[in-house]
Amino acid sequence: MRVGLFTREFPPHIYGGAGVHVDYLSRELAKEISVEVHCWGPQNFDDGSLHVRGAQPWEEITKGTGGKFKGALEALSLNLTQVKALAGVDIAHTHTWYASMAGYLAKKLYNIPFVLTTHSLEPLRAWKAEQLGSGYAMSSWMERTGILDADAIIAVSEGMKADILRAYPEVQPDHIHVIYNGIDPVEYQKSSETKALTEYGVDPTVPYVLFVGRITRQKGVTHLVDAIRYLPEETQVVLCAGAPDTPEIAAEMRQKVEDTRRGHPRIIWIEKMVTKPEVIELYSHARVFCCPSVYEPFGIINLEAMACRTPVVASATGGIREVVVEGKTGHLIPFDADPVTGFPKDPERFARDLASGIGRLLEDPEQCRRFGDAGRLRVEQLFSWNAIAHETIRLYRQLIQQRSASVAT
Repeated sequence: MRVGLFTREFPPHIYGGAGVHVDYLSRELAKEISVEVHCWGPQNFDDGSLHVRGAQPWEEITKGTGGKFKGALEALSLNLTQVKALAGVDIAHTHTWYASMAGYLAKKLYNIPFVLTTHSLEPLRAWKAEQLGSGYAMSSWMERTGILDADAIIAVSEGMKADILRAYPEVQPDHIHVIYNGIDPVEYQKSSETKALTEYGVDPTVPYVLFVGRITRQKGVTHLVDAIRYLPEETQVVLCAGAPDTPEIAAEMRQKVEDTRRGHPRIIWIEKMVTKPEVIELYSHARVFCCPSVYEPFGIINLEAMACRTPVVASATGGIREVVVEGKTGHLIPFDADPVTGFPKDPERFARDLASGIGRLLEDPEQCRRFGDAGRLRVEQLFSWNAIAHETIRLYRQLIQQRSASVAT
């Protein structure tokens, strides 16, 4: 069996959870089947059963198009390029709207099954219009077209499945299969190294709160910054936050941090996406990891923190509620979302609640240790890539058999 995986992100060009997912899933799948990854970027290499083929958007679009909608046009052009040569591929599997049209077209042109993994949903991310402009209508169309035509949809959590059925009521529930995100517990585990902390100005002798993620409305980092003023003045907070969606949100973030530093000077802002060994060090020595996302179908960063034995304080939204266990691996903060914007109805209250959950753990290192140990055990038992790959291959085989049977009749 040969699967074609379609994705925007693949190493070394990874900036979000979907890219991490495809990276690990492709390597695990390649232990049993042939995997052909089609991604963005100048990549072309083979490693055993793993074959990576990168491509670029059409030059006419990258050089000749202005406006925020450029990204959506680039995605569509790349999808058209990616389906030109799929000889020998038995099944197409796409990740995120950036690649959904490649799967749609592969199904039509090569008569192969089409699997689509949803890592988020455009209708539930209205703030994307700030990033994509009028291109948001196009990204929404691409996603909808793919979802409604896919032979199977993989949701990364039960919460994600419920969101799909709410956003796309035309989808048959039995077309949706819940297969969790995963993590490599051998790679992600508590480290005694502190070199990265020293290099970034983090005092390893002082407990700190950690955030890791992009500067985007979805990840809610500005709500964490708002929460800092409700914490003790001496609290050390490390914001590992880069890759802003827009100049506007980058400017907003900078102003909030500067204003907050006047009363809470121990804010360390690492304005880039750090390396994997560095982030493992940061997770390992944090007293508390905070995930203040306003929308999170799964939240793989919580698994990373838990694997490094760090307790988590996170928004009680989406798939986070299936990863973090209240009172056992951390604290879930009530999140009352505005039905239109998806942002908290009462941002001030949400900030205070975040600070309350963080503060309880900062004051209780023994409970942090218990939560950290329980989090590590939960990762080992439920979220290994080996189990996820086997579930995925089982779905592939089922779809290929169904397609063969329908052709035969």
